[in-house]
Amino acid sequence: DKSTPRWMKGWLIAAGLYNLLWGAVVVLVPNLLFNLAGMEPPRYPPVWQSVGMIVGVYGIGYLVAAGDPRRHWPIVLVGFLGKIFGPIGFVMAGIKGDLPWSFGMTILTNDLLWWIPFAMILWDSARNQGTPPDGESVPIDRALDGLRDQHGTTLREVTDRRATLVVLLRHSGCTFCKETLGDLRRQRRAIEEAGVGLAIVTMSSREANGGLADRYGLSDASWYSDPDRIAYRAFELTRGRFGQLFGVRVWVRGAMAVLRGHGVGKLDGDGFQLPGSFVVHEGRVVRAYRHAHAADRLDHVAFACAGPA
Repeated sequence: DKSTPRWMKGWLIAAGLYNLLWGAVVVLVPNLLFNLAGMEPPRYPPVWQSVGMIVGVYGIGYLVAAGDPRRHWPIVLVGFLGKIFGPIGFVMAGIKGDLPWSFGMTILTNDLLWWIPFAMILWDSARNQGTPPDGESVPIDRALDGLRDQHGTTLREVTDRRATLVVLLRHSGCTFCKETLGDLRRQRRAIEEAGVGLAIVTMSSREANGGLADRYGLSDASWYSDPDRIAYRAFELTRGRFGQLFGVRVWVRGAMAVLRGHGVGKLDGDGFQLPGSFVVHEGRVVRAYRHAHAADRLDHVAFACAGPA
């Protein structure tokens, strides 16, 4: 990738310093903005001062993101969403008469000023995502021989024994990964009746894998911990772009998965990594499915039991 443009870092530094200053003013002089807008000061100043502290924390986040905007684009995304929803909320309050329009002067510098640069940073980050940060490819033999499951068996031994569905998940806290495990629990019998084994690879620790295995009734499958993403690189799975991870389709599918009981957990691994599923036998990838979006949902029975590729 090309080096990060200096203007991106400059805008984020400016945003960070602005937020720290604005937050400090609200904490130290909570009535100032209300006096300037001709409004009655808040009845409970500590509540307004808490808003100032939150804004200041955002400032720290922007300063961190300035060190590497492309890597820390989720921080920019959260700030950008706040700068969109904030004005929307103000307009709704203004229409209802809950806030005077004069208070909107804060929207100009708090939100509207940053729309274009933040959108440009996100766009640039989206264009420059999609490859592993180190760019190193890994021979598939290294993954097959190097990864060992909870019993000490290598992935090669498992896949040499019989054709095996190897499912590489994103990370243990991913809603879609939990949904996939729920699907595999229901589909396991049909997959094995077709003579296909099951191996699951995550970037999480063995302990975290054990918790997932118990929760989803898949303890007898082969589980592999791959924090260095050896298998992901060997099977040519890339890191996702902005739209692949946070597009409208992903949000909609994520909401549906949460409603079905697959909650959002702690980030445990590379949150940018895209998943994939492969049928592997005797050192050869028989079939491959690389997700185009984090929210893709594969029918593993049809995939694993299809004829030769």
